[in-house]
Amino acid sequence: MPAFPDTKPELRQRSLARRDALSEDARREKSLAIATHGADALSHGIGGLTVAGYHAIRSEADVGFLLGLLEQAGAQLALPAVLDRETIVFRSHLPHVPLVAGGFGTMAPGEGAALVEPDVLLMPLSVFDEKGNRIGYGAGHYDRAIDRLHAIGRRPVLIGVAFDLQEVPSVPAEPHDVPLDGIVTESGLRWFSAIPTSFA
Repeated sequence: MPAFPDTKPELRQRSLARRDALSEDARREKSLAIATHGADALSHGIGGLTVAGYHAIRSEADVGFLLGLLEQAGAQLALPAVLDRETIVFRSHLPHVPLVAGGFGTMAPGEGAALVEPDVLLMPLSVFDEKGNRIGYGAGHYDRAIDRLHAIGRRPVLIGVAFDLQEVPSVPAEPHDVPLDGIVTESGLRWFSAIPTSFA
């Protein structure tokens, strides 16, 4: 009897359990390695571009270290803010300006921060595969945000941020799913598409 492929919820549950099992020290060490690899790959082409990161929650890789290095290299920073169950927007983030509660346990720039359209999206995720397919957390916020950017002619570089243990052999992609351009883990930054000219 043939085995049925794993569903997205099953893949997500197992991957997040593996991630949750990492110690705080291990997550910090891996997050620092992610920052080093990401900065090495992106810094020389990042000047003047707007990079949207995220405020890490639960056991996510902490992208704050990487954002700091990219800002030093000339990037403008942004963070997502959750407006409702359907919508996130990206607001300019200045490190000296305090963040406010941003929804779903995250922190975000306040309503007075400028809305921006990122050139690069550093995206949290639960699962990814060797082709750049990803599984998020099920709410679809990033999918809809990417659709809105595409609708106005913006094509941000999509880079997932994860730990190696979140990779699986194959993610069941659907026609509407937009694959990642790259993934940065503690092992390095891997491109799935042609390397964007800014970073080649």
